Amino acid sequence: MEKVITLDITPSIPVDRQIIQTYGNFSFKVNDIIHQNPIIVMQSETIQWSVERVEDLVVGCFSEIIQARPAIEILLIGCGRFGKIIEPDKLAYLREAQITVEPMDTGAACRTFNVLMAEDRRVAAALIPVG
Repeated sequence: MEKVITLDITPSIPVDRQIIQTYGNFSFKVNDIIHQNPIIVMQSETIQWSVERVEDLVVGCFSEIIQARPAIEILLIGCGRFGKIIEPDKLAYLREAQITVEPMDTGAACRTFNVLMAEDRRVAAALIPVG
């Protein structure tokens, strides 16, 4: 009988960092806390976000990301079930702050956030829940 070897492929993320454990059913589980609303996940904290739909984006909804320390270099925007194009004027404020913005579906944003966090990147994810 051949011996089966199993390998743990869970990314190694420092304990003081946020990790998105699950998403779906209109909620997120981040560091063992369930959030049933839109959220912004950053390196060391998760906060509620006032945006319910991509169409609701306004410049002011990114203030926590602009003010974050250490400064955010990449913002992933989880647009819901499907990725969407976001009007350039709504993102100019972030680009002026030298933040790269990547809109995508929420599932991809959650997975990408965890990978970038494991790489010790300065990343944030602004996430709209999916059902």
